[in-house]
Amino acid sequence: MRVVRLASEIDFEGWRKAARALRAAGAPPDTLIWTVERDLFEQDAPITAATAATATFTAPAGFLNLARQVVLNRSSDRFALLYRILWRLERDPRLIDNPADQDMARARDMAKAVSRAAHKMKAFVRFRLVEGAERETYAAWFEPAHRVTEATAPFFARRFSNMDWTILTPDACVAWDGERLTVSEGADPADAPSEDAQEELWRTYYASIFNPARLNLRQMRQEMPKRYWRNLPEASLIPGLIEAAQNRAAAMVATPPRPPSDRVLKAAQRHARDASFGAGVPSNLEAVQAGVSLCRRCDLWRDATQGVPGEGPQNAPLMFVGEQPGDQEDLAGRPFVGPAGELFDAALAEAGVPRGRVYVTNAVKHFKHEPRGKRRLHKTPTQAEVSACRWWLDAERRLVRPRVTVMLGATAALGVMGRPTRVLESRGRPHALSDQSQGLVTFHPAYLLRLPDAAERASAYRAFVEDLRLAGRLSGLV
Repeated sequence: MRVVRLASEIDFEGWRKAARALRAAGAPPDTLIWTVERDLFEQDAPITAATAATATFTAPAGFLNLARQVVLNRSSDRFALLYRILWRLERDPRLIDNPADQDMARARDMAKAVSRAAHKMKAFVRFRLVEGAERETYAAWFEPAHRVTEATAPFFARRFSNMDWTILTPDACVAWDGERLTVSEGADPADAPSEDAQEELWRTYYASIFNPARLNLRQMRQEMPKRYWRNLPEASLIPGLIEAAQNRAAAMVATPPRPPSDRVLKAAQRHARDASFGAGVPSNLEAVQAGVSLCRRCDLWRDATQGVPGEGPQNAPLMFVGEQPGDQEDLAGRPFVGPAGELFDAALAEAGVPRGRVYVTNAVKHFKHEPRGKRRLHKTPTQAEVSACRWWLDAERRLVRPRVTVMLGATAALGVMGRPTRVLESRGRPHALSDQSQGLVTFHPAYLLRLPDAAERASAYRAFVEDLRLAGRLSGLV
């Protein structure tokens, strides 16, 4: 066995140089031991990046980009795995495009874990004021799941460019003095500053924005794993907030909605009565919400409980458009709260798209259905009904001005683009919309729930998650 010694746990360049030379020399993967540890009893000189011979073997750029991510993973076999893939690439150049290959699947999983760790670091680092420092300086202690500290440091330098800060982790410490980043050895939790006065304000803010009606414990644990709680000042509040969520949600449901102002109500009534598309348009989302409740532009309001407008931030960079409210949405007055909404939330979380930063609505605002015993079965809206309701959808899109609009299903695509669209032929690539923003077509989550075959359903769900991830990247949320 030959020992390949690297300079550090994240020594990608060292691995790259040694791997290139070893591959050119024909060294099989099972004859190598990759390590960063020093053996005091070793007799033969180990192979290092410094002693490796120059070689001309080249690897695809896609593999090198993947390898840069994988090297940051804490798995002990990452260097050996990457070399094994490199060894196989010469005989199978298309290996990196094979989704069924075990080595490639494991490498992709490791890279995804690294990407998630970097995302969690950006979300959960909490700075504290360093008492007694000559200049105002902040420090944070963080324990990343993988070795992403140095790779993530430029993000913090851009985000907090006007303050001096240090992030301490067990692997490495990074510091910013307003001009340059420096890296030093890892630290101990005792080196981090203790709680400061700002944290009580932060806990007050966190408790005030906690929405019990949106509580989803499974998604919450996925987005905020317990391993990070001990370093989050708001973590002490979470058990109590969860325990009280059911009672708070019941109280919110029992509280009657606040009526809109007379000005908004009169405008909504005017919009609801006037079927011409040249009528005055709503000036804010509150007017849209009030108008949808009173809308009479088609007959769907007669059998529905209420109109269901969209919800989300007015400046959301990403908008999702579904078909119409379902049974539970019709009763709750909110979009995507039923089974399809639960699947949608799970897919968003898996794609890394923050649910609280997107706007969600429907092409048709009233529930179209037919009674079947005690149940109300969904019926697809007609083109005329979609066209009548497009006035409200256009108003939402004009007010929110998303960079990307995702159309969940053919009815949503008809509502946004005004023409029939085949989902399977259109999904997976951006479409230019009339307002110069980008559109994406994908499945409606309800379609995934209706697929009878488990394998087909799993495959469609993976494609759905990838479409959401693409939307997140195009909108800047991922």
